[in-house]
Amino acid sequence: MKKLLAPSILSADFTHLKAQIEETEKAGADILHLDVMDGHFVPNLTFGPPLISQIRSITNLTLDVHLMISNPENTIDSYIESGADWISVHPETVRHLHRLITHIKSGKRKAGVVLNPSTPLVLLEDILEELDFVLLMSVNPGYGGQAFIAGVKEKITRFIEMRAKRNCEHVLLELDGGIGLNNIKELATLGVDVFVAGSAVYHSFNIQETIKEMKQLI
Repeated sequence: MKKLLAPSILSADFTHLKAQIEETEKAGADILHLDVMDGHFVPNLTFGPPLISQIRSITNLTLDVHLMISNPENTIDSYIESGADWISVHPETVRHLHRLITHIKSGKRKAGVVLNPSTPLVLLEDILEELDFVLLMSVNPGYGGQAFIAGVKEKITRFIEMRAKRNCEHVLLELDGGIGLNNIKELATLGVDVFVAGSAVYHSFNIQETIKEMKQLI
């Protein structure tokens, strides 16, 4: 299975966002990760569908939209219509998770569930077969630049075992938080399929060279 790199624009320079997205695409990144925060579910506020629509107009990269918002079912159509290709939600924020996942997929989008570091894998048991991907957070969501939580490595291993036992190899494992040149190769060895990297990419000396090196390591 091909390993995919998904730089997160949370750490990008928004005054030069178009140029940095163009650099990201030119360097060979596979996906662009977009963190949507509402200041309620997480202690930060970012952006919504209008900016996603603008980003959609300037890049052909897959747009991976991570919804860190309360009651995403109320606004999900706006994200589908904005041009998001992948949409993931936190189970704590949704009353009817199966219904929402089904709705996302009916819009011809890939649907995922996000688990925070302390959210147990058991929440995936009754929805795993319906998912396109699972996003494990290796930091507590809300801010970029946080240190990787080492205990998540064991959670990765347990998810890989669960996926194999349930014959759900189609479900990609995405990881977000504290990923950089120092640990991305080890995480690839553990079985991660999609790597979200923000600060390590956009705060580096050379965005393109960093992306290319990360792609080589995975």
